[in-house]
Amino acid sequence: MEEKERKLSYEKFEAWDPATLEKLSFHYKEILQLIGENPGREGLLRTPMRVAKSIQFLTQGYNLDPEEVLNSAKFREDYREMVIVKDIEIYSMCEHHLIPFIGKAHVAYIPDKYITGLSKIARVVEIYARRLQVQERLTTQIKTAINNTLKPLGVAVVIEAQHLCMSMRGIQKQNCVTTTSDFIGAFERDKTRAEFLQLIGTRLH
Repeated sequence: MEEKERKLSYEKFEAWDPATLEKLSFHYKEILQLIGENPGREGLLRTPMRVAKSIQFLTQGYNLDPEEVLNSAKFREDYREMVIVKDIEIYSMCEHHLIPFIGKAHVAYIPDKYITGLSKIARVVEIYARRLQVQERLTTQIKTAINNTLKPLGVAVVIEAQHLCMSMRGIQKQNCVTTTSDFIGAFERDKTRAEFLQLIGTRLH
């Protein structure tokens, strides 16, 4: 019994659409052939299906509603100071080359009657990141979802990311980091924005 429980605790649950998987797998097999590989060799036999599952996982954000996630843990609270969730890991796919960009998001809002669960902020970032993206749009989408749902006094989003399309191909510069930001409401004021930028740059842990 103990051995069975140990095995179950390591099971990873992922859901895929079987019909879409089959279609994706078929096309990935064709891609392998087009680049000069042999999809029938041992190491590649299961690759088309693995990649099909992978791309469904990496783009699962299309099937999720970030505003619904925020509303699922929306509470009335008399708190009107800054709430910051920083260093949220981002793994997304550049829509121009389907190559990853990796980084961190820093998100803040100032409540006006309503707050949300802290994990929901990170979840919103994850939902939008799990779509084909450009960093600029990702930044604005996160801000807009929080602003529309919580109606806060202000929202701030800063994203710092390294784009592998710049590192692996194209200009091939290894250490470039792209920073994008979007502010609304109270964060458009210099003093509030400066406080936010100072706090996300401070290591308190």
